[in-house]
Amino acid sequence: MKVLLAHTPEMRRNYYGDRSLNGLRAAAEVILHEGDQPLDAAGLVRAARDVDIVVADRMTEGRGEIFPQLPHLRAFVRCAVDIRNVDVDAASKAGVLVTRAGPGFVQAVAELALGFMVDLSRGVSRTTADYQAGRKPEARMGRQLAGSRIGIIGYGSIGRYLAEIAKVMRMEVLVADPFADVSDSAIRQVGLDELLAASDYVVCLAIANAETENLIGEAALARMQKHAVFINLSRGNLVDEAALARALRENRIAGAAMDVGRAPDQMPTPELARLPNVIATPHVGGLTPQAIEYQSLETVRQVEAIVRGEVPPGAVNADRWTRRP
Repeated sequence: MKVLLAHTPEMRRNYYGDRSLNGLRAAAEVILHEGDQPLDAAGLVRAARDVDIVVADRMTEGRGEIFPQLPHLRAFVRCAVDIRNVDVDAASKAGVLVTRAGPGFVQAVAELALGFMVDLSRGVSRTTADYQAGRKPEARMGRQLAGSRIGIIGYGSIGRYLAEIAKVMRMEVLVADPFADVSDSAIRQVGLDELLAASDYVVCLAIANAETENLIGEAALARMQKHAVFINLSRGNLVDEAALARALRENRIAGAAMDVGRAPDQMPTPELARLPNVIATPHVGGLTPQAIEYQSLETVRQVEAIVRGEVPPGAVNADRWTRRP
């Protein structure tokens, strides 16, 4: 079978790696995308015309119009958890299997959240920039994590792991998630409004869907304490960025940190990221060797199963897979 690895060379280096690529080559004949830009729909149709499986990074969209034009395609394998830009219904109508990778970045993202909290509390980035620019840094009173209150919005895999870290740090932990059952007596489950009003650190880890679009808007930010900070490690869709910018410019909250936003590839929006009380990173929460290899090796195992005609773990429409080998 033929497999198209749709990652650009840069995405391949950062998000796939040699070990996984060698594993993919052991399972099938591999065609690489060598262009610097992600494949658009027309480009993907041209590149995948004779392939059986597409292994796609998060930037490669599985638009509905591609599937009827690729009669040989058996599976669209997403090397990420997020499949919102894959038209699963269109793939299903064409009999194409769609799979997703599991969240191998739990520890990496939770560790970044901890780093953001320390940086926002102690001015690490601010004073480093002052020193590097030859300015005398201002020594400001910091905030200690121990004894502070963290509010975690979304109690999934990352939220649970971060809560355990926060407990070890002797923080008080609040969680808001209407779909979770928090059984740990050391964690207090509250409504979103109470969490926003009570927390020193608000960390957004909720899933992105139609219901959570602009979850953090003017009203939510107005409930936060003036000394509190907001951290987004979920998706930019959850935040009304104009409202957040106003709250930051008017010093209605103390600061914000973000690894995601509404810019291309879910990057922080530059206009928001450049504010002086903001820390931003370019969507690197899961960019560690361990996290990346977890997901890329999972796609190798999925491809191996597909080649054997088996339904792999992570399949989302197995009941409509008619182009099975």
